[in-house]
Amino acid sequence: MHPSHHDLRIGAAILTVSDTRSTADDLGGQRIQSLLREASFEVIDYQITKDEPSEITNHVKKWCSNQSINAIIVTGGTGFTPRDQTYDTILPLFEKEMVGFGELFRSLSYEEIGPKAMFSRATAGCREKSAIYVLPGSLNAVTLAMTKLILPTVQHFVGELDRL
Repeated sequence: MHPSHHDLRIGAAILTVSDTRSTADDLGGQRIQSLLREASFEVIDYQITKDEPSEITNHVKKWCSNQSINAIIVTGGTGFTPRDQTYDTILPLFEKEMVGFGELFRSLSYEEIGPKAMFSRATAGCREKSAIYVLPGSLNAVTLAMTKLILPTVQHFVGELDRL
């Protein structure tokens, strides 16, 4: 029988990647925090960083080595503008990529916004037993990913990363 991890404790870190957002107007980051807390998960850290690869990398690596954090959600910087660095920065940090996350996100997003969904480079993967999610920065994208994909499965994902 496949193990169930529905009682697993989740300690999360949230990184908003933006050159313009502050904690006052980061609606996506605020939404992620409130949805995690509503699901009885702990928010360990929340940061906003500029769309700079070294800063993004430093946050993710630091959180992956923190034993109290087992889920990292990064939002913003996933598009195609020259400043969008998040996807290209985090992809090489993954030990394994969960390709299906991005595929399913774009499929669900297509139902809401049509063919522009294909411009999203949402993805997920893992590093050092940490589940890492990369989401677009819009409030609608964050809400969709959290409610339909992340909250229903993050405990299973983290539990699988801890299995021998």
